[in-house]
Amino acid sequence: MRLTQVTSGQGYDVVADLGDGARIVTGAASIYALAMNAIASGHSLTDEVKNRGLGEAVDLAALSASGKLALPVSHEDPTHCIVAGTGLTHLGSASGRDKMHKASQSTVDGAGDLTDSMRMFNMGVDGGKPADGETGVQPEWFYKGDGSILVATGHDLTSPAFALDGGEEPELAGIYIIGPDGTPHRLGFCLGNEFSDHITEKGNYLWLAHSKLRQASLGAELLVGDLPDHIEGVSRIRRGSEIVFEKPFLTGEGNMSHSIANLEHHHFKYELFCRPGDIHVHFFGTATLSFSEGFKTEPGDVFEIEAAPFTVPLTNRLAVAAPRPTIVKAL
Repeated sequence: MRLTQVTSGQGYDVVADLGDGARIVTGAASIYALAMNAIASGHSLTDEVKNRGLGEAVDLAALSASGKLALPVSHEDPTHCIVAGTGLTHLGSASGRDKMHKASQSTVDGAGDLTDSMRMFNMGVDGGKPADGETGVQPEWFYKGDGSILVATGHDLTSPAFALDGGEEPELAGIYIIGPDGTPHRLGFCLGNEFSDHITEKGNYLWLAHSKLRQASLGAELLVGDLPDHIEGVSRIRRGSEIVFEKPFLTGEGNMSHSIANLEHHHFKYELFCRPGDIHVHFFGTATLSFSEGFKTEPGDVFEIEAAPFTVPLTNRLAVAAPRPTIVKAL
């Protein structure tokens, strides 16, 4: 099942596709409300939709073209949405990072010429997919911001004025809601553009945290249920009428060095991230970056990310914010 939120008047219509076309879910004010009702009732999100029933058919492509597709989930208070992610999780993802960090690191503990990034990646390959009941190695983890940084498809991705770069990161994100008893519930997966400043990160790998404090965008469709083991997508950049960058990307556990369950465990093991009612958006990483290919983005470039089983591409234009002075006042 795929769920989508469509802007409608002062709120949302929730649209579901159970395999026979997209239709409005009866009496659903938002995906957040739908999920909380499912948790309270003790059944799945799919059952919640089926119990409510489906009404009018809609054309998602037309709604996307008219700018009416919203984020797949949101909280009325954006500070109760935590956006984070994990890196070096995909087979092949270490290559670009290793090149960025090679110059700033030296040999450690007799490990040859390996950077910390490559050692972290190798740890994931060796221990990122533990057997059931076992705990795997923890991944690289980073914080991106709260719900205020999230951008829907069709809207600008705005880079801060001080940024040295604004580059796409095509990947999947997991969407979670914390139940009343503190239990995380995965709603599903969506396309994502994690969007980072790779020049800042390249300057020193310890600046990774700075490079991640940026906006990010989410695709409109929430895939509910199991994630396919193998997903093939395309990351594309348009400049005016031209396609100036295009490359396939792979995701799904078959192309990852960590299991989704292991990444979830090492995020939600912290009690801080189990606060009832909160939303979590977790980016799972990628192995495809235009920056790694030597490409330099420019304001006005349009990022396009598409991958089956999602039917609506994630599209955002790169913009740059006006300079903002940093003023700290003593009281």
